[in-house]
Amino acid sequence: MTPTLDNVYEMDRHDPLAGFKARFALPEGMIYLDGNSLGAQPVVARDALAATLDQWRDELIKGWNQGWFDAPERLGDLMAPLIGAQAGEVIINDNISLNIFKLLGYIADSQERSRPVILSEGGNFPTDGYIAQGLCRLAGFEHRVLPEGAALSDYVDEQVAAVVLSQVNYRTGRQRDMAAITAEVHKQGAEVIWDLAHSAGAIPVDLNGCGVRYAVGCTYKYLNGGPGAPAFIYVHRDHQDGGWQPLSGWHGHAAPFAFDGDYVPAQGITRFRSGTHSALIYAPLEASMRLWQEVDMNALRQKSLAMGDLFRNCLADLIKAEGIEDITPPHAERGSQVALIHPEHGYAIVQALIARGVIGDYREPGLMRFGFTPLYLSYEDVWQAARHFREVVEHREYLEPRFQVRSEVT
Repeated sequence: MTPTLDNVYEMDRHDPLAGFKARFALPEGMIYLDGNSLGAQPVVARDALAATLDQWRDELIKGWNQGWFDAPERLGDLMAPLIGAQAGEVIINDNISLNIFKLLGYIADSQERSRPVILSEGGNFPTDGYIAQGLCRLAGFEHRVLPEGAALSDYVDEQVAAVVLSQVNYRTGRQRDMAAITAEVHKQGAEVIWDLAHSAGAIPVDLNGCGVRYAVGCTYKYLNGGPGAPAFIYVHRDHQDGGWQPLSGWHGHAAPFAFDGDYVPAQGITRFRSGTHSALIYAPLEASMRLWQEVDMNALRQKSLAMGDLFRNCLADLIKAEGIEDITPPHAERGSQVALIHPEHGYAIVQALIARGVIGDYREPGLMRFGFTPLYLSYEDVWQAARHFREVVEHREYLEPRFQVRSEVT
């Protein structure tokens, strides 16, 4: 039976996370289903940024000794419990691309280059493979690709130094079995770098419990750090002092203000810093991270799955009638998004929804992605979004010429 408004009102009344929505600055009349690309702005972000601007104005360079310099480690410790890590195992710094490069180079250095192959996965977000290719060209490694859907065991052998994998696929939303895969890769003597871009803040993550040694992720999606917010890098404490990371900038030096001519890596997670960071971009992220300390991740997970089910149940008959392909994984393998494919009109459907104030996103070829962010979405929002989707498709609104025009960023 298709859910009714009365059904969703009842769901909202019993939602333990309902109070968080008021803590986000959402535009009036907008239903935002694109938090898997860029999270919404926490209300506290503006004041946090303003306070840092005031600090810069009033304190000038003294601000570096007033919380700016140690922000990467401080925010890393706030991040740690959200991804199943311990204090001192996470640092907020740079972006995912640079952090993957650091870890690949660090692993190669730790292994004394005894394994000449880097393996990345086909169908993954492209930057992970691009960075692997770049490091291989620079360092003389061989880059291999794990075809999408292929068995990992067929591709990891004694030649492979490291594998770069996403826990949740950015297109399909499919979640990998982190514990089993990590154990399988380690058994072969290789290392695995987990990309948590679509899992941190979306699903419960347990890096320590899964035996993970290396991971990266971003903070501007589900964690609401703001556009271009810095990424994070995780290294298990037992593997932090095994070698150099290749972006050996001065902030990763054991004594950065000694200004020695030779590089000596800092102890612990700090060696994965590189150069000077911006205090301004850390301010709203820290405000968001402190909000996240209040979140029950199990409740968030339950609501995420329920919202995805609600959206799909509202559209089940339409999807079937219109020949739209639903590639959303089952609960046990799902991240926090619904993935629908309309090969011919997917882009235009998303544009027509945006014109109605329902913000999803589009990825080639034909993929419509809808991210479900439990902290600032209600069940009524999801029901209304499905209603708009139905009307856009049934009334063929997406055929209007204005919805065929491609923007540079999709």
